[in-house]
Amino acid sequence: MTKSTLSRAIGFALAASLCSAPALAEELTGTLKKIKDSGTIVLGHRDSSIPFSYFGSDPQRPEGYSHDLQLKAVEAIKQKLGMPDLKVRYNLVTSQTRIPLVQNGTVDLECGSTTNNVERQQQVDFSVGIFEVGTRLLTKTTSGIADFPDLKGKNVVTTAGTTSERLLKAMNAEKQMGMNIISAKDHGESFLMLESGRAVAFMMDDALLAGEMAKAKKPADWHVVGTPQSYEIYGCMVRKGDPAFKAVVDEALIATFKSGEVNAIYDKWFLNPVPPKGLNLNFPMSDELKKLVANPTDKAAEQL
Repeated sequence: MTKSTLSRAIGFALAASLCSAPALAEELTGTLKKIKDSGTIVLGHRDSSIPFSYFGSDPQRPEGYSHDLQLKAVEAIKQKLGMPDLKVRYNLVTSQTRIPLVQNGTVDLECGSTTNNVERQQQVDFSVGIFEVGTRLLTKTTSGIADFPDLKGKNVVTTAGTTSERLLKAMNAEKQMGMNIISAKDHGESFLMLESGRAVAFMMDDALLAGEMAKAKKPADWHVVGTPQSYEIYGCMVRKGDPAFKAVVDEALIATFKSGEVNAIYDKWFLNPVPPKGLNLNFPMSDELKKLVANPTDKAAEQL
């Protein structure tokens, strides 16, 4: 190779490397780029979705089953971006605000007690499933309410913006049950309505009902009853049309499932005393959840 040929080859190589640098920088898009540029990830959380995402030991910091899984995703994002010191900021969401806050970019990732359904899939994307529940009723052991037909003509509470609210209203109209449906702002308020006697039953996901029952003044006075009106799969919400970010979240969750770490996380929140009162929900892992954990991608496909 002549000197001039060598110089040209070096020049081409240098030019190629310079051209590739911007291309590498442009690989980050969407939420990953937003997080990288800001140095912060914003996590959406609930304040009273016991034991998924709520204020327990610390009134300023959320905790719970879903939150522990959310932090697994954060660790994966730190590794993906090469940012071990990535800052985490928390943003409180409600049943009504959780989807808009993910859509408009205020919240990057929301893991709580959000059901993945077809209607919501038009607005946001979901991770693989993190939990499976049935929609049932919480009522006093002395109420005489054993199943949904017993609610005819009664005051029933549920939480606004939830699947249970939609199902309850549809049931009321279709079966002409004459229920007075009260839509509370959050699960805590729903239970207060029930506990104060303003409603005879509280319809919601069974695991959430177990959480509300655990924090009651006298948990033994309450029980969960009724034929499940639906089976719901919870997922973490991300912005729609951002496959790169969703992939990082999915991979982190699947790794947690495959490693068996999810079992310790589950036991911590459902089979041991939880804050703030140190009461035990005594809610064993269902066969449905065991199947979801064993084959999360199969369950995700079912939700499409």
